[in-house]
Amino acid sequence: MPHTSPIDDLPADVPDQRPVQAPAAGSSLSFATAGDRHRYRIVGGQPLFGSVEVSGAKNSVTKLLVATLLTDEPCTLARVPRIVEVDVVLGMLAELGAEVEWLDDHRVRIQTARITDPSLSEMYSGVNRIPILMMGPLLHRVGEAVVPLPGGCRIGKRPVDFHLTGLRAMGAEIVEQLRSVQVKTLGLHGAHVELPFPSVGATENLLLAAVRAKGTTVISNAAVEPEVIDLILFLQQMGALVDVEVDRTIVVQGVERLHGADHTAIPDRIEVASFAAAAVATDGRVDVRGARQEHVATFLNHLRRIGGEFRVTDDGITFYKDRELTATHVQTDVHPGYMTDWQQPLVVLLTQAQGASVVHETIYEDRFGYTRQLNAMGASIALSTNCLGGKACRFAARDFEHSAVVSGPTPLVGGDLEIPDLRAGFAYVLAALVAGGASTISGTRFLERGYEDPVGKLRSIGAMIETIPVAGPTQSGAAV
Repeated sequence: MPHTSPIDDLPADVPDQRPVQAPAAGSSLSFATAGDRHRYRIVGGQPLFGSVEVSGAKNSVTKLLVATLLTDEPCTLARVPRIVEVDVVLGMLAELGAEVEWLDDHRVRIQTARITDPSLSEMYSGVNRIPILMMGPLLHRVGEAVVPLPGGCRIGKRPVDFHLTGLRAMGAEIVEQLRSVQVKTLGLHGAHVELPFPSVGATENLLLAAVRAKGTTVISNAAVEPEVIDLILFLQQMGALVDVEVDRTIVVQGVERLHGADHTAIPDRIEVASFAAAAVATDGRVDVRGARQEHVATFLNHLRRIGGEFRVTDDGITFYKDRELTATHVQTDVHPGYMTDWQQPLVVLLTQAQGASVVHETIYEDRFGYTRQLNAMGASIALSTNCLGGKACRFAARDFEHSAVVSGPTPLVGGDLEIPDLRAGFAYVLAALVAGGASTISGTRFLERGYEDPVGKLRSIGAMIETIPVAGPTQSGAAV
């Protein structure tokens, strides 16, 4: 049965050059009660000019960290962002027995010579979706595991039934409990698994289980996002045999043992799109160093259609506005379609475009809740349960507000905003940068879960943004 659970992030920093310790149960760093360390105050109306360095991709790095459990040898990962989500995953690994050492600001060494306990604390229940990906590696290492059920931002259900069905087909015995999953095996074997939907998480889970399974595993209708390919490349360096074939088919020939490896994570294509949107929305010009065109090609096409422009350089991609923005139609989809995490900054851009734009969300059924606060700032965004402007999707006739009509241009005015989830967080920052007057943004812990030093990077390109400390633990009213 599907499960979903909220997330509250841990506002902790991992110290350099020292082993990472798992947070103690019952400590003040409680996942259930952690609040903001600060709010943002932003004065809008300033064009952004300058250069920022894109960080490593959160959605890749966290899975690469899990993959290190597949070997007892040391692995070194580079371009690792210093964000809350990485800190939390390193805490999980430490609890399982990993030794973690930061070699410099963005390079980390992990070695799990021995699994000390295959049961991950229920403290991590609902924190993120990473624990469910640890089942395969733990089954290969010790034949059993108990992991908390996953959580994530409340942007729609994220069921784990795809994951569990595939693992059962590979020989795992699974008992689902209220807040956790218990798995055992005498040995995983290859299987043919056809995913009902090209789920990124399920594809990654099956990959992590298949690389050391006996025999051959075929994953049909698999996800092929850049983050999935990055995981495959790391596994290949560790000694895995993985072929990505046509028609979304991934074939894995299991090997008996994997070894340590060094790998540099891909840049974060969501962060690239975020700063691109900020450059165009404020009528500025921003160089995003490290951005890779092939990872954002679909985004670039849509940006150009509405009036944004870009120039690929030796160092990355430069973004700016070429003409007055005009309306468009966008439908989110699995890769190589328009990424669902690019949707939110685009919607803010479209509030400044001439005409009525249509955005059809086909990945998550409940991802437009953040638009209500944009409307309070002066936007004109109407939600619909219909599949507007494109082909019918799996949410058709299911009473989900998964299409939006954005009419513009509308001037935005500053206000008090409460971030409801990670990706909406940058949309609110962008709206505040565009708006006249000052805005105060709470719920910043959600943004900092996935963006490295957002305040510092924005300041470096001319944003008028400051942090306001929050005294003591807070209970945010943000939906998560």
